[in-house]
Amino acid sequence: MEKRVTGLGGFFFKTKDPDTIKSWYRTHLGLNTDAYGCTFWWKDDAGNKCSTQWSPFKEDTNYFSPSKKEFMMNFRVENLKELLKVLKKEGVTIVGKIEEYEYGKFGWILDPEGNKIELWEPVDSSFL
Repeated sequence: MEKRVTGLGGFFFKTKDPDTIKSWYRTHLGLNTDAYGCTFWWKDDAGNKCSTQWSPFKEDTNYFSPSKKEFMMNFRVENLKELLKVLKKEGVTIVGKIEEYEYGKFGWILDPEGNKIELWEPVDSSFL
């Protein structure tokens, strides 16, 4: 297996009022926010258009479970299915099943401190 993580896919965090937070970041920092937060576009080393998502979640979300942390990182990966097999063999805790959408495949793991990490094999072209 060559590459594992290819970039930061997103940063997600809990907040009391996601809409107020999105508005504050739009007003004061110029983030182009929408219902999900803000998408940052960039190009990888090969010149492919890629995205990274910044998203506030309601503080009572279960999306970060089983982690009790206030944040969750999302990493862009290549070949998610193969990577999860390798990680499982290495003793990494896998959370749930792979989910597939038009914009990519998602899988989840836990780090040694119980932080839930989302792994995303993106289809960036679905956003264009």
